[in-house]
Amino acid sequence: MSLAARAIEDAGIPTVIVGSARDIVEHCGVPRFLFTDLPLGNPAGWPDRPDMQRDVVAMALRLLASAPGPRTTEVAPVAWKDDPGWRARYAHIDPEKMAKLRAEGEERRRRQAEAKALKEG
Repeated sequence: MSLAARAIEDAGIPTVIVGSARDIVEHCGVPRFLFTDLPLGNPAGWPDRPDMQRDVVAMALRLLASAPGPRTTEVAPVAWKDDPGWRARYAHIDPEKMAKLRAEGEERRRRQAEAKALKEG
């Protein structure tokens, strides 16, 4: 999305990115970026919270209109469900489940390799 925003900007159309992957988006050099420190896939806020989502969109539109220069980042004052510890648990896999998930992945790769061999052979 960041690279698409840069191309759109090159065509003369202003853009603003709303997202959570700050390091990646800033590295791409987008002109305007509203950073929301929320889990990936939820850049505008919690599901089923249209009020929060409207607030984030309003912040993005204000940034679009008022950014002082290129590569401007603003941090949205939003939080994930009043839970400052969400980041430590995000995408955490319990050690007991690790072996099972690894075995399932290996089995899936084996089936894919077999299917590919049948298709090619």
